[in-house]
Amino acid sequence: MCDTCGCGQPAEDVTIRRPGEPGSDHDHGYDHGHDHGHDHGHAHPHEHHHHGDHPHDHHPHDHHHHGDDHPHSHPHAPAAGSREIAVAEAVLAGNDRQALLNRGWFAGRGVLALNLVSSPGAGKTTLLERTIADLGVEMPLCVIEGDQRTMRDAERIAAAGAPAVQVNTGRGCHLDADMVKRACDKLQPAAGSVLMIENVGNLVCPAMFDLGEAAKVVIISVAEGDDKPLKYPHMFAASTLCLINKLDLLPYVQFDLEACERAARAVNPRLEILRVSATTGQGLDRWYDWLRARRAAPSGD
Repeated sequence: MCDTCGCGQPAEDVTIRRPGEPGSDHDHGYDHGHDHGHDHGHAHPHEHHHHGDHPHDHHPHDHHHHGDDHPHSHPHAPAAGSREIAVAEAVLAGNDRQALLNRGWFAGRGVLALNLVSSPGAGKTTLLERTIADLGVEMPLCVIEGDQRTMRDAERIAAAGAPAVQVNTGRGCHLDADMVKRACDKLQPAAGSVLMIENVGNLVCPAMFDLGEAAKVVIISVAEGDDKPLKYPHMFAASTLCLINKLDLLPYVQFDLEACERAARAVNPRLEILRVSATTGQGLDRWYDWLRARRAAPSGD
């Protein structure tokens, strides 16, 4: 966990809105108009997890001061490191409980939920726009957009023709399972649809947070270093598919495709890797085939 970069942000920082819905891009408050249960024909419990709400047992240390003839106690505060670990474990445990509920709800509706993760600028939104344009008639697609501020990406997705909800995380550097649950309350993904969850641009924290998705899809671009998998191994180890994007820029940058793929497979030997350009369409047929296969598989397996 990294409280210093906002992982432990208060829930009040999070806003969830549809494109065109009233509200300020700088609003820090909750959208209180949502229902805390999925109104999809069955209950979807919701829990509020309070960061740091855990007991510490402090064992008194009895000792004698020189000249004292009676023992007394001084409680000792826990070491800072142990408290940080306990807080991290509590937050992740609460997130995992909600992720399990999300996963069951997706499975019950036949929704294929994918968690798209990358550094900022790798081309996630452009990839989604192109995917919606090419596959929108074939399969129902909807999108949860995650950013710290603005409605821009959700507006782009809506303009491309897919239902979208924007989650603004404020100081937070990732989406969590409760944010996804609340976004689904508002988005109402159709049965049998593909839900693309575009996470906040960050290759660190989103690796730790299960959202209830069927798979993580990590996207890197040739404008980044080809050693990215070695620098951020946890993300690549947690992902099922890697898309190497912006192939159209290869003539203009120094990027070794083979070296990048070797590095990725050194971290995760099972990782599938596809080379694509969301701008030109190069390689996207293989991405679309992957989506079709995952959608056809039971529970997205």
